[in-house]
Amino acid sequence: MRALLIMGPTASGKSALALALAERLGGEIVNADSMQVYRDLRIITARPTPEEEARAPHHLYGDVDAAVRHSVGDWTRRATGVIADIAARGRLPIVAGGTGLYFTALTEGLAEIPAPSADVRAAIAARRAAEGDGVLHPWLSEVDPGVAARLSPRDAPRLSRALEVMLSTGVSIADWRAKTAPALAPGTWRGVVLTPPREPLYATIDARFDAMMAAGALEEARALLARDLDPMLPCMKAHGLPRLAAHLRGETRLEEAVALASQDTRNYAKRQFTWIRNQLPDWPTIPDVSLEARIAQVLASK
Repeated sequence: MRALLIMGPTASGKSALALALAERLGGEIVNADSMQVYRDLRIITARPTPEEEARAPHHLYGDVDAAVRHSVGDWTRRATGVIADIAARGRLPIVAGGTGLYFTALTEGLAEIPAPSADVRAAIAARRAAEGDGVLHPWLSEVDPGVAARLSPRDAPRLSRALEVMLSTGVSIADWRAKTAPALAPGTWRGVVLTPPREPLYATIDARFDAMMAAGALEEARALLARDLDPMLPCMKAHGLPRLAAHLRGETRLEEAVALASQDTRNYAKRQFTWIRNQLPDWPTIPDVSLEARIAQVLASK
């Protein structure tokens, strides 16, 4: 039995397709979204609802505390075990999400990189605090120009990670990754990518954020901020959360925060499209927006 991997930009309907296929094919869904792992953010990260989770088994959703620095490596180790267990029980593993590095780790491999030096991490954090995230790309260009050339100057998390690795180990993160084997062996999986038309997708993103607000996203953000966690934790970067946090601090009006959060999410979707085009050129694409059409295309590609 081959695992089915469903990738796509945010709000493209991955969860709905995964659920429909799980019900039809006897599958179990494995989360591949780096923000949906966090327990504290069900609404803001658009995690499946309790009703949806009751329709088919869901794994790795909302089982990590917001205070944890959950990494790609953490997810890959857990997901690999879950996928193997699902397959061993004769069920179909369906991995669905929009975090590209998770899929890369499964299908191409993830390096066993030593933990970064605490001193290096502190130095990077101090410089970011003093000079802003704009310092990261020029800094990485000085010490690891090859990796810097492949990263967006705005991708602070990946720039910071690449700096941590290079400054801690003296070896480029690209060289570490080149030594790895995939978590899923070739021939044991197949992947599809949802590529809906962009303008309807952007409208869906806006409507979804409005629905999140109506469902209590602001209260969810307030509860998380009350924990006074490190603002550099991965969870604190969830799309929409920084804008709502700015409103709760009295820095912006709510209407402005919502508009900016929606724009941030649309920009993220654009980056996901670019990543998909560059990193998954051989995966079959599904441009249709109809759920039944999507199901038919997945079944036809078996």
